[in-house]
Amino acid sequence: MAHSFTKHQTPMSTFFYYFLLKVVFLGLCTTPFGVSGAPPSGYVGVETLMVSPSDFVDSLGTIVNVLHGITTSLLNVTHSNNHVVSDCIELLGLTRDLLDWSISATKSPKGKTNTTTGNLSSDLRTWLSAVLTNMDICMNEIGGTNDLLIGQILTNLNNVTTLVNNLLSKVNPSLGHLSDKHDQFPSWVEQGDHNLLQIGNIIVDIIVAADGSGNYTKVMDAVNVAPEYSIKRFMVLIRKGNYNENVVISKRKCNLMMIGEGMDATIISGNLFKTQNVSTYGTATFGRGFIGKDITFINTAGPENNQSVALRSDSDLSVFYRCGIFSYQDTLYAHTMRQFYRECTISGTIDFIFGNATAVFQNCQILVRKGKPNQRNTITAQGARFPNQTSCFTFQSCNISADNDLIPFLNSTETYLGRPWRPYSKTVFMQSYFSDVVNPKGWLEWNGTNNLDTLYYAEYNNTGPGAALDNRVQWPGYHVLKDPSQTSMYTVAQLIHGDLWLPLTGVNFTYGFVV
Repeated sequence: MAHSFTKHQTPMSTFFYYFLLKVVFLGLCTTPFGVSGAPPSGYVGVETLMVSPSDFVDSLGTIVNVLHGITTSLLNVTHSNNHVVSDCIELLGLTRDLLDWSISATKSPKGKTNTTTGNLSSDLRTWLSAVLTNMDICMNEIGGTNDLLIGQILTNLNNVTTLVNNLLSKVNPSLGHLSDKHDQFPSWVEQGDHNLLQIGNIIVDIIVAADGSGNYTKVMDAVNVAPEYSIKRFMVLIRKGNYNENVVISKRKCNLMMIGEGMDATIISGNLFKTQNVSTYGTATFGRGFIGKDITFINTAGPENNQSVALRSDSDLSVFYRCGIFSYQDTLYAHTMRQFYRECTISGTIDFIFGNATAVFQNCQILVRKGKPNQRNTITAQGARFPNQTSCFTFQSCNISADNDLIPFLNSTETYLGRPWRPYSKTVFMQSYFSDVVNPKGWLEWNGTNNLDTLYYAEYNNTGPGAALDNRVQWPGYHVLKDPSQTSMYTVAQLIHGDLWLPLTGVNFTYGFVV
């Protein structure tokens, strides 16, 4: 159904930014690599970028200005679905932050700032990949109208996407690591945070208890009093109980850690689902730098309500340790950035692990549930739109099985490892156990033959009755990997560069392969 808009006066800045963006884009693309000479003092070296760092920063700054203009234009739009404009404005705000981080990291000596890991190439590629995802979601949500103002906004967003994609291609994917040592932790984390997930007597800042024995009875009350843009870890202990509330942690609530009393004891539940007034993007969120331990996030909307996200994460360098994530369709929205899931239980039906994050799932229980009658289940729907994006889902040492409610219906329910939500969808399963819940084909098309030659799906050294490869799909983008050297790029150490930041959290993890 076409979206309906109310048109207001078109700001002249919209057309100015369109012209400005076109000029900068053409200027960058026609500048030969290396002709600008040595980078200015204080800028990151050319080993990370294939263009002049000053030109790179100037282009990023121009994009930030353009996005300010687009945001102003969006404030003059009324949409028939209220969430569409608010989602887009939120995404543009997140995007401006990512671009500001990229500017600061590039200009900072040795590329070290309060948001970097020590691997500038990884940081820039992660953030710019997230920018592309944000633009894609925004354009999809506000598209489908002939309104002049919206049409101009879409043109500007498309031009931003083109320029960012070009900038991303100019970041060297293999260089930019400041040190070979494994003790280069993010500068924004206090040394006292080391092993914080393994300390028995953690000193918490706030206690939430449903029975009234803590500082607050609701999780959101604790979130609201947490400091904004904190460079220190703010710890919230959530006592045993069922907290029926929609928890939203904004981008201003950085470095927040929530500790429960067990996956079966501390439960945060909600029932929002995709309707005219709530988008899939808007049904759940947790902010940057989030760490969760021993908590379950559950959406109780049920299979009849279709898309019902239990947890959405845009959080760079985030950790979910021994967490439960339960719903039906679209359970976990791993939206963007570098994420790590360890010893979690995730259950659902259709596309229940989806998004465009760069995420590693280790030692997790992936449980397929019974959905609607005659429904086919798909575990993943990874959403990379561009070939340069760093995003990928890796599952290592995981258990792929049927949940209890599906077991009686295994013979009548097809379940697949994934399907390609976007053209460059990338998902790898390695060293995992597949029960007979997995269909012999392994993977499912999204829409006919679309994306089958551009996707990257791979399996390596999996076991179990569902891991047999004899009847797997024969797509150009599907691969059976036989050598560890082919899969090393999808490990914690190389995909999310976890060697630089995971040791600080104290969470158990495997750098490479399980021997």
